[in-house]
Amino acid sequence: MRRWRLLLGEVAEDSTGTLGSASDSAMDAALAALYDRRTGDAGDARAAGLGASAPRVARWLGDIRTYFPTSVVQVMQRDAMDRLGLTQLLLEPEMLDTVEPDVHLVGTLLSLNRVMPETTKASARTVVDKVVRSVEERIAQHTRAAVSGALDRASRTSNPKLRDIDWDRTIRANLAHYLPEYRTVVPERLIGYGRKARAVKRDVVLAIDQSGSMASSVVYASVFGAVLASMQALRTSLVVFDTAVVDLTEKLADPVDVLFGTQLGGGTDINRAIAYSQSLITRPTESLFVLISDLYEGGIRAEMLRRVAAMRDSGVQVVVLLALSDDGAPSFDRENAAALAGLGIPAFACTPDRFPDLLALALERGDVAAWSRSL
Repeated sequence: MRRWRLLLGEVAEDSTGTLGSASDSAMDAALAALYDRRTGDAGDARAAGLGASAPRVARWLGDIRTYFPTSVVQVMQRDAMDRLGLTQLLLEPEMLDTVEPDVHLVGTLLSLNRVMPETTKASARTVVDKVVRSVEERIAQHTRAAVSGALDRASRTSNPKLRDIDWDRTIRANLAHYLPEYRTVVPERLIGYGRKARAVKRDVVLAIDQSGSMASSVVYASVFGAVLASMQALRTSLVVFDTAVVDLTEKLADPVDVLFGTQLGGGTDINRAIAYSQSLITRPTESLFVLISDLYEGGIRAEMLRRVAAMRDSGVQVVVLLALSDDGAPSFDRENAAALAGLGIPAFACTPDRFPDLLALALERGDVAAWSRSL
């Protein structure tokens, strides 16, 4: 009954009974301030009580961090910005010191980057840095391991030195040559790894749509780009685009710098972004192009599809991600996604936790389309 009372609010007390403790009452007040919608004399719906008062909001943010787990706090913060229009308060440094950092908050801050006063930017950068480091800890090790393994497997040789033999693959490939009398396999073909070289083995180009709906994808893709850029076997380029294209490759050493170089919102010209990305590809058969976009094209659609097809025909491995986030099914242009699928180019959403496996498969030139259908 206590949980139902907290869920339904004060109007349910006749059925659920009253709350029995001061902490429950405080929790109820925090929920009511955001979710309780009442009808005034004029018939207009209004919130129960945050308004646009910075001190009151600061106290409320402190309360929800006291009474709810971090994951719930992050949801309530997003709801407060959506339902009560509190985004403008994030331009005040003291407010940023009280919020719970998460990927969605970073997206909101980046969208405010151009109007943010200098007194707020230092606090905003601290929040963004905290989230980026958390994401990096979550994905870096898996990404490096998956990509390194893929590059090693891609450099298999049929004439390996003894220390480079892949015994598991060699035995599997020669099971037909098992000799029962000797209880052993006599391999006719050895499979092994080529010696690791310092040379760049693959080129990766990430092109990221900066439209407002892609905020979470921009955050994750920037961190992945920084991780990939730290690997000597890869040459990684990162471009972001709206109606213009900005090359942020030189900032990849620090994903926070990458994020503050973006400008969320505005139109979208995917065709222009692909044209620029093509200019970065000098070894088509050794290149992977990842386009992260919801495919709502404001440029020339036919030209966009022609460029993607030409890139694929030249030998580039092309993958289109409709979203790189934990948000679930994204909104996207289904007609453009279907057209890409008709060209044999997979277009699908991917969570950050699965992206390293996607990279590994793509770098090995595996069947990404089949893999995407298993998601």
